[in-house]
Amino acid sequence: MPKNRSGGGLTATQQAAKFLGVSVLSGVVLAGIAMPAAGALGLAAKGTVQGFDEIPADMKSPPLSERTRILDAEGGLIATVYSRDRTVVPLKDISPYMQKAIVAIEDSRFYEHGAIDLKGVLRAVNRNAQEGGVAQGASTLTQQYVKNVFVEAAGDDRDKFAQATQQTLGRKIQELKYAIQVEKELGKKTILENYLNITFFGQQAYGIEAASQRYFSKHARDLTLGEAAMLAGLVQSPSRYDPVNDVQEATNRRNVVLQRMAAVGDISQAEADRAKAEPIELKVTQPKNGCITARDGAGFFCDYVREVFLSDRVFGKTREERAKVWNRGGLTIRTTLDPQAQKAAQDSLKEHVYQDDKVAAAITMVQPGTGRILAMGQSKPYGFGRNETQINYSVNRGMGGSNFGFPTGSTFKPFVAAAAIEQGKPPTQVYPSPYRMPYPDSVQSCSGKPWRNVRDDTVENENESEVGPYALREAMEKSVNTYFVQMLGEIGMCPVIEMTDKLGVVMGDDEKLPEKPSALTLGSQGMSPLTMAAAYASFANRGTYCTPTAIESITNTKGRSLKVPRSACRRAMTERTADTINTLLRGVVDSGTGQEAGLQSRDNAGKTGTTDSRRNAWFVGYTPNLSGAVWVGSPTQQVKMEYITIGGRYHDKVFGGKVPGPIWKDAMSGALEGHPAPDFTDIPIPETPKPQPPDPGRDGKPGGGEKPGDGQKPGDGQKPGDGQEPGDGQEPGDGDRPFPEFSFPVDILGGGTHTGGGGNGGHGGNGNGPGGRDW
Repeated sequence: MPKNRSGGGLTATQQAAKFLGVSVLSGVVLAGIAMPAAGALGLAAKGTVQGFDEIPADMKSPPLSERTRILDAEGGLIATVYSRDRTVVPLKDISPYMQKAIVAIEDSRFYEHGAIDLKGVLRAVNRNAQEGGVAQGASTLTQQYVKNVFVEAAGDDRDKFAQATQQTLGRKIQELKYAIQVEKELGKKTILENYLNITFFGQQAYGIEAASQRYFSKHARDLTLGEAAMLAGLVQSPSRYDPVNDVQEATNRRNVVLQRMAAVGDISQAEADRAKAEPIELKVTQPKNGCITARDGAGFFCDYVREVFLSDRVFGKTREERAKVWNRGGLTIRTTLDPQAQKAAQDSLKEHVYQDDKVAAAITMVQPGTGRILAMGQSKPYGFGRNETQINYSVNRGMGGSNFGFPTGSTFKPFVAAAAIEQGKPPTQVYPSPYRMPYPDSVQSCSGKPWRNVRDDTVENENESEVGPYALREAMEKSVNTYFVQMLGEIGMCPVIEMTDKLGVVMGDDEKLPEKPSALTLGSQGMSPLTMAAAYASFANRGTYCTPTAIESITNTKGRSLKVPRSACRRAMTERTADTINTLLRGVVDSGTGQEAGLQSRDNAGKTGTTDSRRNAWFVGYTPNLSGAVWVGSPTQQVKMEYITIGGRYHDKVFGGKVPGPIWKDAMSGALEGHPAPDFTDIPIPETPKPQPPDPGRDGKPGGGEKPGDGQKPGDGQKPGDGQEPGDGQEPGDGDRPFPEFSFPVDILGGGTHTGGGGNGGHGGNGNGPGGRDW
């Protein structure tokens, strides 16, 4: 008769033992139910063959999460990203010592029993009954593997993880049912292989290959006896036996494993003793996870690749689906990044703009005709520390960039010229182009409702000596503001909107450009370097625009190729129009405002841009086979680049040709070294004689004889900060001013969902004000 408790009836442990006997007698093989006394209560709920049979046996093993490798265009590693650091390897690539060690210490009768080790269960039940709790477990390797499958399937879901690890009888019985299925379907060698690949070994290492690399910087196939024994000992408690934090505890555990291997006959006692005498010699490889580890400043490009994956429906119908694929990993992503171009871009940035400067710089390079992004870098490194940021200044907000992009200044003017030429305007078109003039009274729009200059706003050139008339070529070289305002007034805004739409030109917040003269002539709206580089690549490509692309191919762990998004190319203008723009912009670098950016060894063209108060400076240029955009400025738009030191060089005033231009020149030179130097298709543009300028001033002098600051221009001659400059809230009713200031409280500036260190977490431009004096 069984021993009764003082209150009558069987103890909980005795109930468990009795149920075990009933189950065995009933033909139900049940293992791993050596539970604490309290845990065995309620056991009878599934204590029948019928109840056991009701448990589903269709265990779905999820693909193991692994590392994803992001490669450059030549196959070089940019970065490794993963939710779990794991590299799956076949059993043949795992040291025999490791295979024997894990079996010896975790389940020495593994090859002798099925899903259950009945002897082990009875031994554990007896021992636990004596101890009054759980002193010994009885789970087989197969059952442990099943439990790890549940944990893997739970992923980062805390509730599912808790369910997968809960120590309840129901969970144990379910694990057993699945273990029976696994033993039947897989066989011992596959179970052992799967177990060694799924198990956690501490130090962020999942699976034996990652563990071997983490602790010993070697492959799993090369593990010695002592190393294998140490790793096998970690499985029971990776934190307790962690050799990095407690080598003595790890040594003691290793020796237990070695002795167990000798006891079961896997090694001789002499081999065990020799291995015990050896000290643990670690060669730890630190975890390298994420874009922060990318080389040559490619962290921002790496992050852009991730954003492309998460946002493109080609990788899944919903963002949640795409995120699951990304987190599962195991992908090899070959990108478009050219290592030569990337290094050249980053080297140039380091030379010209220092990490701790008050301003930042970003550069993006795009290949004409393919849209392939070849380089993407910036002066503030990818990171979380001082003077570091996670905001990618090269891209739009939706892809990890700043909130609105950065006002582009006169780099917008070629779009106006292209639209005008498409409308039939000749490159010899002449406009009076006074130093200062009112905006047109009315400018046609796409909506049919014209923009009206209700407050008689004016626009002026950079220098009082810039007085027309000018033809297009000279106006482009000198970046004459009034010329392009007059051109827009004649052709209307709709042709420019249509042209920028074809060129993929949107604001940094991914919104379309507003129909306002300052936005469509002086570049008042914020944009990203990627947007500008891709648009200018259309000129180099003789009028065909190709959407930017960052991913060449993706393969999974089985070598199967995944579908990837491709660049879509469309004609934006005629070849002749593009060739004419190339000729005009070649003049900018030959004899205009971009001379310091000009390349000596190959055909090149480009345009400078500097916004009001010099908060932003740009150079966007290209050769027939490479386009690049450089932005320099304050991410928060709080710094006026006057009397400032950048990259160790002092500047009274920063111009697009002075700081961004040399960055572009050095980066492009390095990127194109050793590459062909094709020529543009030349379009001869006749010189237009310049007649004596008429007197457009209202008081008989050019521009009325008034200089900036005499009280006759927006701002009324007051200095910045007096609340009277354009952009201070005193704009016309439609919000359009020719000379805006982008002055925002710092607390409303930010980088979308990202944060930045060192005061870089913001953006310039509110997307509403006009572009101001520019050149």
